[in-house]
Amino acid sequence: MIQGSIVALVTPMDNNGVIDTDSLAALCEFHIAQGTDALVAVGTTGESATLSEEEHCDVIKFIVKQVAGRIPVIAGTGSNSTTEAINLTRKAKELGADACLIVTPYYNKPTQEGLYLHYKAIAEAVDIAQILYNVPGRTACDMLPETIGRLSKIANIVGVKEATGDLSRVKQIRDLTSPDFAIYTGDDATSREFCLLGGNGSITVSGNVAPRLVHEMITAAMAGNAEIAADIDTKLAELHKTLFIQANPIPVKWAVAEMGLMQKGIRLPLTWLTEECFEPVRAAMHQAGAL
Repeated sequence: MIQGSIVALVTPMDNNGVIDTDSLAALCEFHIAQGTDALVAVGTTGESATLSEEEHCDVIKFIVKQVAGRIPVIAGTGSNSTTEAINLTRKAKELGADACLIVTPYYNKPTQEGLYLHYKAIAEAVDIAQILYNVPGRTACDMLPETIGRLSKIANIVGVKEATGDLSRVKQIRDLTSPDFAIYTGDDATSREFCLLGGNGSITVSGNVAPRLVHEMITAAMAGNAEIAADIDTKLAELHKTLFIQANPIPVKWAVAEMGLMQKGIRLPLTWLTEECFEPVRAAMHQAGAL
């Protein structure tokens, strides 16, 4: 089981929106040195929505090669088309990803049965570890615990990223799944409580900026060390908040650029962080020791 602080990695770009592989290589090395437990390539934070399929696969390939087996690489391969999700998942396996993170189909609002059949089809088509991804705030589609429970019985569906921020879902999902089914949070603000309740880690945005602190906090929470986790999370609390002051990944890309780790690049329709947000994000970064 992949556990711990799993960073949803930004995709660095230059100011024309061209992917910057030099910075991407440096970011991979930065996270390995800082104790990040795994990386997600081209998830939401990696701007998967505006990368072409060729770019999507190129980024996965590059990260897998750069990491070279030192930590797991999870590839984002979701789509609102089952056929496209199968194709992306198959390519991620061919490129050497350790697992795939597959978001619920967005925009077309499938039923719970439609969700079950969508994920079942992907799992049966591609023999790679697959992690469900539930983020109704972005997709207008909420995969219920009962559906997750059904899907967990498929051998290569190994976990779920539950990004609702609803802490009651940890127990609901755990009661419907086996102990070796991973339950990750996708909500930084509640990640400490989530892991104290039995979650297996966080697929984190904040970890892009303060990877060592996030790793230490998640590790403490997973071990049941509530006081230590709370002390660390106090330093991270403002970061968890301000990295969502505008739509992700706008603030986190600004923050990573502010750290000197990448250029100031993002793709439309997303725009660079507006100036009135600079100081709140910068103050949160100072509090977390990132500047």
